[in-house]
Amino acid sequence: MNSLEPTDRRRWAALGALCTSLVVVTIDNTILNTAIPTLARELRATTVDLQWITNAYTLAFAALLITAGGLGARFGHRRILLTGLTLFALGSAFAALSHTSLQLIGWRTVMGAAAALVMPATLSLVVSMFAPHERGRAIGIWSATAGLGIAIGPVAGGVLLEHFSWGSVFWINVPLVAVVIAATVSLVPSAGGMVKGSFDIPGLLLSAGGLALIVDALTQASLRGWSSPITVLEIVSATALLAGFVWWELRAPAPMTDVRIFTSRVFSISNAILAATFFALFGVLFTYTQYLQFVRGYGPLVAGVGAVPFALVMAAVASSSDRVVGRLGVRSSIAGGLAVMSVGLLVVSIAAGRYAPFVVLAAIMALVGAGMGLVMAPATTASMSSVAPQQAAMASSINSVVRELGGVLGVAVVGTVVATVFRSRFEPGVGTSTVDLAQIHADAPPVSTVAEAANQAYTSAMCMGIQICAAAAFLGALAVIALFPAPRRPASCPPADPANSDGEGVRSPSNP
Repeated sequence: MNSLEPTDRRRWAALGALCTSLVVVTIDNTILNTAIPTLARELRATTVDLQWITNAYTLAFAALLITAGGLGARFGHRRILLTGLTLFALGSAFAALSHTSLQLIGWRTVMGAAAALVMPATLSLVVSMFAPHERGRAIGIWSATAGLGIAIGPVAGGVLLEHFSWGSVFWINVPLVAVVIAATVSLVPSAGGMVKGSFDIPGLLLSAGGLALIVDALTQASLRGWSSPITVLEIVSATALLAGFVWWELRAPAPMTDVRIFTSRVFSISNAILAATFFALFGVLFTYTQYLQFVRGYGPLVAGVGAVPFALVMAAVASSSDRVVGRLGVRSSIAGGLAVMSVGLLVVSIAAGRYAPFVVLAAIMALVGAGMGLVMAPATTASMSSVAPQQAAMASSINSVVRELGGVLGVAVVGTVVATVFRSRFEPGVGTSTVDLAQIHADAPPVSTVAEAANQAYTSAMCMGIQICAAAAFLGALAVIALFPAPRRPASCPPADPANSDGEGVRSPSNP
């Protein structure tokens, strides 16, 4: 048996192990959203501490994704995956044992670096294990679990915090990772690296430095201000480093990333759409979970459960989206999904502003999830199918980077809009300089005039933030219609590989 071609039964079981690995690391992107009030109380964490506890994971994760893809291509993706899972479990255990905010920030950084080793390795292995005619379904399932992990993070956090201490959100990772490692060793085929020669150290330093600076600039912009000297300096420096990375990769004897990959229109547009989708996903979840807890008064568990219909519908649609693509084509499927997202988000903003019942909000969020599910899997399949086999590792790394940067930008932009609108509508009415909703509720009784004014101001601000996400999805739909290559085959005769149903530049990795 070829090490990259498991039997039919083993191939799908191996996909289950890879998807579980992905869920474990993506959950930690959002699991702390419901734990923030608890961490502030138990660790006496300041607003800046809480920001870093959340962002340290994202910063390390995004900064090392391109490097992780290069390591996988050189040393073998399964080996890098197992290394990342082991480090993730160790980081989780020490994070749970932390006694100070600084300790927790440090171990969250380790967890983020470990997650960076895991995510692109899983997608590269999926591409290598499945033939073109099965790849659309396999990547659809992979995409479903990627979105599912992010969406159920608040749910998992709420369930654990309802019954255990805050450390449980990290302890839960240890047994999960142990099971995943055992499944990976027994089910996922091993293979050596495809890239030889010296490792691209300049590429590593330039990419990691540039990504770290841009992520820090975006995550801290709401606190420092977009025009602050530090923010501007980081953005300029990040731009220079990433430009230097592109320049070097075009000339390096053994580049970590072949940046010419972006000359494929399908690859570039697909990744831009993924960035826009995760912009909306992270931006909405960041503000919506706080709305449910602070404004509507629900506990962490109930607030987390509010995302369950969204997560389940998104996963169901993504995992079966290859059938829709087979009938409609990639362009129509992605554009339709973005349109559904846009409408759903617009309705969420209206319903939340009118304090609609919890069940109504959950149902509307499920509609948003359906749209996202119809976008993520086809866009991922199209981007991965547009490159040659030897480019799969770097393509998966870029795919992961754009998802993460899109999410970080969503939190930064939506967070800044919400904070600005909240400040403008709350302060004049109550004459106070405090603009932190959590702190207001800690200092004032929930039924007080101050708390009520804060709730109304935050709701108005959140609705505006969600409307920005809706606009991003709508513009994305227009961009797909205008720029994505038109179908080359009639809709009545769908191709075997849904990823190849649209346009020039999409080629099967088995026949580049």
